[in-house]
Formats: sequence, structure tokens, C-alpha cells
Amino acid sequence: MKFMITWQFHQGKLHEGYSHFFKMTPEQDAADRGSRVKQIGRWHDLARGRGVVICESDSAEALANWALNWNGLLDADIVPVLDDNETRALGKSRE
Repeated sequence: MKFMITWQFHQGKLHEGYSHFFKMTPEQDAADRGSRVKQIGRWHDLARGRGVVICESDSAEALANWALNWNGLLDADIVPVLDDNETRALGKSRE
């Protein structure tokens, strides 16, 4: 299942949050995410301290665990999403 995670650093935590992120190696980033979450892509709005991640997982617990790693620095909203083909197939199945 694919998910969209939008995140925003807490007020006053932008520099601390990015300082932590900038120091992470790709291996540390993968370990932080966990083996049950596959990251498809992540984009950062550096000036506003927010961003979006698209990922895949079969585990709500794995996503919650990843979010909890950062909850002292940011708020994260996690929602399931469909790509264009999945959305079209769903729409056609409802006709």
C-alpha cells in the first residue's frame, strides 16, 4: 500500500531538525525508516521546514514507528494514496 506523509517541523525546531537529518547517512536513514517501509521519494521545502514523502508499506505499525522517531521535532500526517492507474481502475470498477 502506498502512503503520502506530509510533515512540518515544530515552531523553533527547523534548524535542529535539519541538523539531525543532514548528518544522517543513507544507511542511517534506511534504518530510521525500518525494513518494512520502502521510500519512493521525498521532497523538502527547506525555507518553510516542511515536506512530503511517498512510501510503500504493508504495516501501519511500521509507519507509526518511523513517525515516532521524529515526533519531538515535527508533526506528520500519514494518508493512504493511489497512483493514476489505481485511481482509474477504481473509478471504472464503480461504473
